[in-house]
Amino acid sequence: MKNPPLQGKRLFLLDMDGTIYLDDTLFDGTLDFLNYVNQTGRKYLFLTNNSSRGVDAYIEKMARLGIAASASDFLTSTDAMIDYLDRHGYRGKRLYGFGTASFRKQLKDAGFSVTDRLEDGIDALISGFDRELTFQKLEDACILLGRGVDWLATNPDWVCPTWYGYVPDCGSVSWMLTKATGRTPRFIGKPEPEMALLAMEKYGCTKEQTVIVGDRIYTDIACGIHAGIDAAFVLSGEGTMADVEASEEKPTHIYANIRELFRQLQLEERNG
Repeated sequence: MKNPPLQGKRLFLLDMDGTIYLDDTLFDGTLDFLNYVNQTGRKYLFLTNNSSRGVDAYIEKMARLGIAASASDFLTSTDAMIDYLDRHGYRGKRLYGFGTASFRKQLKDAGFSVTDRLEDGIDALISGFDRELTFQKLEDACILLGRGVDWLATNPDWVCPTWYGYVPDCGSVSWMLTKATGRTPRFIGKPEPEMALLAMEKYGCTKEQTVIVGDRIYTDIACGIHAGIDAAFVLSGEGTMADVEASEEKPTHIYANIRELFRQLQLEERNG
């Protein structure tokens, strides 16, 4: 596959796990790429479906990896969820936060009424990637879904990568609840277009100027396609060429890793 030019791109939407690092290992080429984007007057924004931690935790992690970052450099599926709740009249409603303490705190800090206890008067179940999952939460969720409350989930990822393999992510737990209750959530994060559209709105970039970079066909690449922007697939994480061949949704670009993408951008600049 011949990759189309990257030279005209001004905004790079970067997935993190599997794209620029894995756990606490920064991929070769990440720092060079980020520095080059800054030096050439472009912008990058870190996009993640991981709702289990707040932006402060990501800033600290980036610092450990040698990347200077601020809150404005990130857009999470929790941010997209908060925007969705705002736009769809959930202020003043009682929400059950099915996720980590950090996830619930982010919702509360945004001004929403959130609980992690089964109560009367709960209007919606809001699910995220839960590293603090308990059977009690699963039981509460089944009871609430049986009552007919709205169900929103941050992301459909089946797994989250770790140094030893993978663990179940929000999509897997949501599927378990679907099999138990017959209900399905409205997902907000990637592959839905909201995160990419919010990012373009934030920086005032057009679709033609924007590209999303990620390691998953069914979230990162699909998000780009649904948002009408180019999508660059990297083979450094979960996804494989077999996934590309099996999917109806094809990436615009394919690279082995972030280093190869950086070299391509640099080469185009030199030849342009």
